[in-house]
This record gives sequence, structure tokens and C-alpha cells, in this order.
Amino acid sequence: MNVAFEKGLQSELDALKAAGTYKRLRHLTTPMAAEVHMEEAGDVIVLSSNNYLGLSDEPSVVEAGKRGLDQYGAGTASVRFICGTFDIHRRLEDRIAEFLGTEASLTYVSCWSANTGLFATICGPGSAIISDELNHASIIDGVRLASKAKRAVYKHGDMADLETKLKEAAGCAPILVVTDGVFSMEGSLAKLPEIVALAKRYDAVTVVDDSHGTGVMGKTGRGTIEHFGLTGQVDIITGTLGKALGGAAGGFVAGSHALIDTLIQRSRPQLFSNALPATVACSSLQAIEYLDAHPDLVDRLCENTAYFRAGLKRIGYKPLDGPSAIVPIIVGETASAIAISDKLLERGIFVTGFGFPVVPEGTARIRTQLSASLTKDEMDRALSAFEAVGKEVGLLT
Repeated sequence: MNVAFEKGLQSELDALKAAGTYKRLRHLTTPMAAEVHMEEAGDVIVLSSNNYLGLSDEPSVVEAGKRGLDQYGAGTASVRFICGTFDIHRRLEDRIAEFLGTEASLTYVSCWSANTGLFATICGPGSAIISDELNHASIIDGVRLASKAKRAVYKHGDMADLETKLKEAAGCAPILVVTDGVFSMEGSLAKLPEIVALAKRYDAVTVVDDSHGTGVMGKTGRGTIEHFGLTGQVDIITGTLGKALGGAAGGFVAGSHALIDTLIQRSRPQLFSNALPATVACSSLQAIEYLDAHPDLVDRLCENTAYFRAGLKRIGYKPLDGPSAIVPIIVGETASAIAISDKLLERGIFVTGFGFPVVPEGTARIRTQLSASLTKDEMDRALSAFEAVGKEVGLLT
């Protein structure tokens, strides 16, 4: 062991603890649901999960995964072009494409892998990528890997700045405009109608990561693109199977046949890492089928979000506005956000405090995330805890 190296790491960790910004893992002993059992806190209500539709413990989704395990085994054991592609991957990818209204799709082990595999594959010398400044870290890292492309960042949601960046990219090909559909720390939506219009005007390719929109936004849960009535008008969609669609793992890229074939041929995460486990592919496919058969889940999620947001306002909080299932409360400093989340956990509410570097300094927040599986009783109990803690720490009078 290199003693100096280990001592340096420990010194940095000690500094995080002293500043009150050290992150502690919580250990669950039951499936992800509206209420779970936690080793550190007992039975708690979950307001920090991406389990937006409550499908993580939906019996038919779980059973599909079990059948997949029996039929296909524990794992794929290699990459798809080397040892073959299971037919369940093809079925899932066809279903994702159908669900989103694209020609084809390709699955990855995560949306992080999908985003880091996309941009370097399709953007070489002479290309340009223009990205919203609040895009997810996986987009940021994916764009960084496209090192031969011209890269620019536009101010969040600022269409004038985006147009300026598009003009500056004149002569590049392709030009990509990249945005989250739902911004995960804000709960706000991208201005997709304006983005699509600008992209068409400047002959650019639109890319939307709809990880927090799939299953949440749109009348039938097909995402932010459906919400704005833009199905078929966005060139490339990336997303996750690890949030609303069962919450296990997995990501995807959806687009044209030519795009997907290009990724199969050249995308490094596809060429050099194992495929999505077949059991996850099976449960994800069933989650899509379940959502299609139960569109009322989306309505219930919207109702729960409106109810909880109104409750927060009634007791004196000022959550950020937005139509998604993410309801953030700005509290200021990172240590404050973590301390508040700890106090809420003591009262049986599991919600996470986020601070720098996830969000800018001084804008730390408690990010609540609603689920269709939450009952009004559970939300009322959570609101009571928020009121008590808010008064205890001086956020509420």
C-alpha cells in the first residue's frame, strides 16, 4: 500500500466530513417502493427515487425478470457481436423504437454508456456539438469524448444564445443540438418546440436525453417529445430503463436505422462491454407493456405531484415550478441540504440533499421526486415531517 497516497485520500474524506458535505450510503432491505425498510432508519417513505410509476416491484415486471433468468441465464458473458445477441434484446429494441416512434433503437447497460457511446461515434473532425449548460453529467462526459468536434455550450434555455452558437457553427457537419428533456435538478422541461425549429432552420440534428421524461411526461408516458407533440421530429433520443421503466438498469439510443447500425459498428461501449443482462431486458420489456396497458399511471403521477407541490406551498415552502415529477426546494448551502435530509430521515422520510458540484454553489436543494404508487396518507405524513423540520431549521416560521 502506498501510504502517502492513502493518507491523501483520507485527508480529503475527513475534510468532507468536517464540512458536513460527506455522503453516506443508506442500505435498503426491501424492494424499491413507496415505503421501504432501511437498516439505518427502519420503515421510511421514499421521496428520492426515480421509480416514478411504481414499477420496480410491480409483480408482472418482477416475474418477467425471473422468467428471463430461467430462460437466458445470469448474464451475456461477452459483447454482442462476439458471442451473439439474445433475441430478447432484439424484441426490446424493436419495442422501444415502436414506443418512441423511431425507426430503430439500441440498448446499452446504462444511459451513461449510451451517451458516452453516441457522440464520439457520430461526431468527428468538422462536426459541432452545442449543449445546454445544465445537461446531465453523462451528456457532458459524452461530448468531451468527441474531442475532434467543435464544442459549445449555450445558456440554459436561452434560445437567442443557442441561435448564436448555431450561427458560429456554420460550415460544420453534422451540427448536433443536445438537451435533456427534463432537467433532473430543476424539474423543468427543455424548450423543445423552439429547439426543434432552430435545428431545422440551421440544418442541425436534435438529440434529447429523456431519462427523466420517459414514463413521466406525455399523455401516454412517451416522454417530453410526446408532451410537446413532436413525435417523429427529434432525430435522436437517448434514455434509460433504470427509472420509470422498472428501475433495474439499462439505457438506449433511438433514431434512424442508419444511426443504429452505425452505433453497432463503431460505438465503443457496444463493442467493448457486455450487453444488457437478459433478465433486465425481459423486465424492461414488460414494464413498457404494463405502461401501455395502464396509462392511468401517468395521470396518477401527475395528480400526486400536483397534490404534494400544493402541500409544500401550503406549509410555506417555495418549490421550483415545473410540470415534471421532480419538485426541488432550494435551501442554500450543501451542508444545510444534507443536514435537512438527515433530519427528515429521522422522521421517516427518505429524501436526498444535493449540493456542489452537482448543482452550483449556493443553490443546494432538497429534491423530492413523486411516484404514482404514493398514497395521500403517505404524502400527508411526508408533508408533516417537512413542516416540522422546516420550522426546526428556520426555513419556515
